[in-house]
Amino acid sequence: MAKAVSSATTSLFQTLRRYLKKPWEITGPCAHPEYRSALPGALEYRVESPATTKLQACVPTSNPETVYDIKYYTRDQRRNRPPIRRTVLRKADVEKLMKEKTFDDSDFPRVYLTAAVEEDENARGGGYQ
Repeated sequence: MAKAVSSATTSLFQTLRRYLKKPWEITGPCAHPEYRSALPGALEYRVESPATTKLQACVPTSNPETVYDIKYYTRDQRRNRPPIRRTVLRKADVEKLMKEKTFDDSDFPRVYLTAAVEEDENARGGGYQ
C-alpha cells in the first residue's frame, strides 16, 4: 500500500511539474523548446584537476652559445655605459681643498646692475603707485 501511495505522489508531482514552470521559463529565450542550458553538469565540469598534466612538458635544451638570446636588456647599448664615479667627501677633505683654492674676481659672474637707478621725480605719485 505504501508503494502505491508513493507512486501516486510522484506521478502527481510530475504532472504538476509539466504545468508549473519557473518564471524565467515562461517567456524569453529559456521558454523556447530548443533551448539548452549553458551551465555544464556536475560530472562535465572540471573532469580533471588543473594540476593534472596530460602530456609531459618538452623543454628544449641546446648549447648555450648557439641559442639566440631574446632578452632586450642584454642587447641594450645604454646599459653598457661605465658606472658613474661617486666620491665621498669628508669634512677634512673639503677643508683641505678650500685652503688650496684661491678665488679671483673672474671666477664669479659679472654683477647684473652696474649703473645707479635714476628715478623720475616728475612722475605722478613720485613714480610709485
